[in-house]
Amino acid sequence: MVLDVESERGPAPEMSPLSSDPRILVVAHDDAVVGPLCQGLDALGWRTITARSLAAALTVLMDWPLEAIILDARIADTEAGVEALRLAVAPRRLPVMAIGSEATTWVGNQADLIMSAPPHPAQAALRLEALVRSAIAEEEVALRETTFTARGEPLKPVDIDDTPLRVLAAGKADRHFLALSNALEAHGCEVVAAPTPYTAFDYLHERAFDAAVLWGAEDHAPALSIASGMKRNTRLYHIPAVLYLRGSAEINLAELYNRGFADVAAADTAEDETADRIVALARAHRRHVAIRKSLESARGSGLTDPNTGLFTPELFASHLARVAEGARLRRRPLSVAVLRVTETEAVREARQGGWLDRALPQIGTMVSRLIRTEDTAARLAPDVFALALPATRGPAGRIAADRIAAVIGCTAFEAGPDKTPFVVEFECGVAEVQPGESPAAVLERASHDINAAR
Repeated sequence: MVLDVESERGPAPEMSPLSSDPRILVVAHDDAVVGPLCQGLDALGWRTITARSLAAALTVLMDWPLEAIILDARIADTEAGVEALRLAVAPRRLPVMAIGSEATTWVGNQADLIMSAPPHPAQAALRLEALVRSAIAEEEVALRETTFTARGEPLKPVDIDDTPLRVLAAGKADRHFLALSNALEAHGCEVVAAPTPYTAFDYLHERAFDAAVLWGAEDHAPALSIASGMKRNTRLYHIPAVLYLRGSAEINLAELYNRGFADVAAADTAEDETADRIVALARAHRRHVAIRKSLESARGSGLTDPNTGLFTPELFASHLARVAEGARLRRRPLSVAVLRVTETEAVREARQGGWLDRALPQIGTMVSRLIRTEDTAARLAPDVFALALPATRGPAGRIAADRIAAVIGCTAFEAGPDKTPFVVEFECGVAEVQPGESPAAVLERASHDINAAR
């Protein structure tokens, strides 16, 4: 549901129970450009509230802890206005998506993402999710820096790789695909061509890429195969995949985005525009990698678990207290998840033979790769892991924990000579921090949630 706030002095908007908790602030004089997009976002759960001026937007930000802004580029005085909006919610970071051809000529930091035309709602939801998570990751860098500095082990600064962006181009070449490759190279990208899914996976496993653009056949089967494989691999999971459609056949865009594509470019989209979108995704991914490396730089410092590099129970308790206070100041939710290895018959046998102990460091590494950049993972006991999930409600936290458990559950671990490899299942418990609740109490609730679910 879109709520129009006409003036910062006007009456408070009335909201039905079903339209509570808007997530996105839309700033637009009218609905000509963003109206249909807002309706689509509302249907996907990204509820919007619309302010008809930048001044009115300031008032809305005081009432709701909104996650991002969609800005109609026709709005006047955007540079000063956006800066005022961001200052109003500090220390919470507020990403901005600008929509409209006017924004393509903007300079400076007025917007984190510029789109010349309104995107498909499913695409917009994915890009908003990426923008919001990136903002939260930046907040986590500051919090974790404080935690480690207080213990005499400051993190390494965020150091973004300045070598050319590396893009994998998978699919049979034709003139459009070659034109896109040329456009990417004009941006300074290093483009690696892979004609088949097999060669694509060979390259993905051999080299580091910032993005993958997949050339869709008539049935999109090869591209879907590559995208699905990337989502099942802990190292490739976060690389943005872009589908470049070959023809004009009817497609279900929502389904494609749900399959894990970060962007879908129609066959009639200009190659230069598609290249711009791919480069934006690649740069964002490279920054996420740099942030992750900074956050993981404490591995081996003596403050983390020596076998997995995850937080120790003591370090996790200290940092969780800081994250909880940061969530309160920023008016963001926070959830905690606990994952405990299920004592199946196969696990009992592997434990007796010492094979589980050998697998647990690898499992811990997999946990660290599967969490989002801003999340914190800890090893509370040899076979018990915990996650701090910033800006995450309880139900979303459970989805995140279940996804990690499912991916690890697809891996077979060595059980010894002449023994069938074993798989590891997890019991998951999740709790969302309540007002006034201590970090120790929420961690205990998450642990009890495991037993309640049995």
